[in-house]
Amino acid sequence: MADEEPAGDPAGDSAGGKASWRAVREVALLFLKLGTIAFGGPAAHTAMMRDELVRRRGWVSDERFVDLMGATNLIPGPNSTELAIHLGFDRARWRGLLAAGVCFILPAALIVTGLAWAYVTYGTTPAVAGILYGIVPAVIAIIAHALLGLLRTAIKNVWLALLAVAALAAYLLGVNELVVMAAGALLAAAAHVGRRQGTAYGMLPLLSMGSPFFPDLAGGRPAQLFLAMLKIGSVLYGSGYVLLAFLRGDFVERLGWITSRQLIDAVSVGQVTPGPVFTTATFIGYLIAGPLGAFLATVAIFLPSFVFVGLLTRLTDRLRSSAWTSALLDGLNAAALALMAGVSLQLGRTAIVDPLTAAIALATLALLWKTRLNNAWYIAGGVAIGLAHTLST
Repeated sequence: MADEEPAGDPAGDSAGGKASWRAVREVALLFLKLGTIAFGGPAAHTAMMRDELVRRRGWVSDERFVDLMGATNLIPGPNSTELAIHLGFDRARWRGLLAAGVCFILPAALIVTGLAWAYVTYGTTPAVAGILYGIVPAVIAIIAHALLGLLRTAIKNVWLALLAVAALAAYLLGVNELVVMAAGALLAAAAHVGRRQGTAYGMLPLLSMGSPFFPDLAGGRPAQLFLAMLKIGSVLYGSGYVLLAFLRGDFVERLGWITSRQLIDAVSVGQVTPGPVFTTATFIGYLIAGPLGAFLATVAIFLPSFVFVGLLTRLTDRLRSSAWTSALLDGLNAAALALMAGVSLQLGRTAIVDPLTAAIALATLALLWKTRLNNAWYIAGGVAIGLAHTLST
């Protein structure tokens, strides 16, 4: 039922204003923390959300979490941010939706704005290699631990296991993420009800396959910046590499507002700071129009996500109501986990480079397995080890 309270939500709107605002406060504080410590990209963000909301707090079940994770892959935009927004809705309805999204985005946006100011003022960004040396191996362990937990829920039979293996192989061979996700959904749906009934969903990712170049936009530079970022947020599926293509086409090649080097620096900052990688837009906005540009770019690129998730909340609860939509979601979930595994493998090859980084990853994985420590402690430990290693070399 569309107006049914989410499972495990004792503080929904029907419980009264005071209880509802208590739930909103819980959501805001949790996602503010996650937005501050969530290094490592979307796969790591998803792992941390699963640890906090499923494993530690029990706000949602693993099955519900996987369903939401799969459903957000049906819409454009930054998937981990959209997952946070939807989890906020599950806990505290519309106020929770806004609180989760804003609080998850805000820390990264502020940090990236500060780095953009330093970049413009001093011509470079502060060194982060030492910190990342210790953080990334810990993040790899967090992702691996989440994968193990989610696989037990998402991989329900041999067919889905084979589908996940095929999706992982395709991703590692260089097949586009959109193709992997669409194929997973279509194949699973086709196994139940035939090819035709999967067509509408399979066509959805194709909405973003047009040219990343946008027509000339009317208005001054701030207005052009806002509209360009709004369009990117409205049509962009896929990874940060897809985001890079859109940003290059619009801001480097067509408008000529930034250089290729500045774009690379912006993407690097978006990847090494916590929270959504899409805060790359915040950095570019600052380069183009200062603090106002940073604000406009951030609002524009994330605004479609709030709208799409608001619409998706009415759909997600119905995806399990029929055999073919349930099968489609199962296939989407299997492909999503395969992509998550592929990202962690690629990160692992670049992050675990010596005995110390291997020890960080193994120790973090062991602690995750045996204890219920908060992820913030693993991040803090990684920072300390990385800084100590840098100072000693």
